[in-house]
Amino acid sequence: MADPIMITRSISIDPSEIEESFVRGSGPGGQNVNKVASAVQLRFDLANSPNLSEPMKRRVAALAGSRITKDGVIVITSNSHRDQPMNRAEAQARLVALLREGAFPPKPRIATRPTLASKKRRLEGKTIRSGVKKMRSAPPADD
Repeated sequence: MADPIMITRSISIDPSEIEESFVRGSGPGGQNVNKVASAVQLRFDLANSPNLSEPMKRRVAALAGSRITKDGVIVITSNSHRDQPMNRAEAQARLVALLREGAFPPKPRIATRPTLASKKRRLEGKTIRSGVKKMRSAPPADD
């Protein structure tokens, strides 16, 4: 049996949860690219993975964006290398990076008040901009 794929120290996924299919890839390879299926299409069923918590699944789904299907399956395609094992390793590394990013909840932003110096800088910038716009306007007409 294959070793589990470690995401964090406490989270791992079983390699049997990952489904790989090999397709003909575009990109480097010359005539060889027409004969050899070196591109990898990796599928990971996020919705039905038993090792991931529900909050983590929601975060990863949001991070995955267009790489996730309606059924909750993440699809990662790699065809940047001429070699099938290198494409496999890259696709798996991208999946692990995505899962690792979603493993931890984002740190909440704590609202702070602006400092007096930053308020002064903002107002000075507005005064300068106001002066520039006044210079652009037509001179007042003398009646």
